[in-house]
Amino acid sequence: MVDWLLVDGSSLIFRAFYGVPGSVRSPDGRPVNAVHGFLGRLAGLLKERRPARLAVAADEDWRPAWRVELIPSYKAHRTAEPVPPELQPQLPVIEELLEAIGVDVAGWPEAEAEDVIATWVARALEASPEVRIEVVSGDRDLFALVRDPEVRVLYLSRNGPIVVDEAEITHRYGVPGRSYADLAVLRGDPSDGLPGLRGVGAREAAELLRRYGSLEGVLASGRLSEAEREYVTRARRVVMPLADLPLSLPGGRRERYPVDPDRVERLSREHGVGGPVARLLRALSRMGDPNPS
Repeated sequence: MVDWLLVDGSSLIFRAFYGVPGSVRSPDGRPVNAVHGFLGRLAGLLKERRPARLAVAADEDWRPAWRVELIPSYKAHRTAEPVPPELQPQLPVIEELLEAIGVDVAGWPEAEAEDVIATWVARALEASPEVRIEVVSGDRDLFALVRDPEVRVLYLSRNGPIVVDEAEITHRYGVPGRSYADLAVLRGDPSDGLPGLRGVGAREAAELLRRYGSLEGVLASGRLSEAEREYVTRARRVVMPLADLPLSLPGGRRERYPVDPDRVERLSREHGVGGPVARLLRALSRMGDPNPS
């Protein structure tokens, strides 16, 4: 039984946008491929994973200034076009539909969706140490939250979600299951503009962690130069999602869906998304049922 399904909204939206043909249009000709894809994928996840509760995290700031101050190259290569022009007008449509349906969505100023999710995970674990959480994202940064058996990631791949638990991290990277963030600091991550230590790739980073046990062990080993130690200290703050935002855990479910039927009906008609909206509403109504009909 999954208690919480926590969704990286931006990650799922981008994959929906690129995964559904741009020819999918509203009745008046506007692109709605991301809207269709996001709603359909969310419905599919609910049907497959059958969580008791759902929340979607939003990027209030996809490149927070405090992270850039620590590592100036952080996501610098994405600044030219952070959101494709045809996707931009679809974002408020998705937001409005989720609000009218009653799905909990939250972000935080100067924080990314990964920080919101990390905070929710911390709150859920505080409330119930035996909670079971699945995090949906195509962002490997969230592998840092994995801990058996409480938290695992459903990594969004082209062939569908891949379950990432501690065993999967060890299989992929050759490090203990909870050491992904340490690995990312040492190795770097070109997709996020993190350079890593010079000459240290994935294999070398894994070897260092196996030899010294953790990033703290590597720092204490004396093998890093002062400049390398300074980089590791800064990069660790950038890589690890914040888990202490002043955010409470949302309710995660409603007594009935949608919360605003008239608004949902109007939006569905206006944007031509009645099919995926209906599928999402069915999935939400059966949320938490271990044997939905």
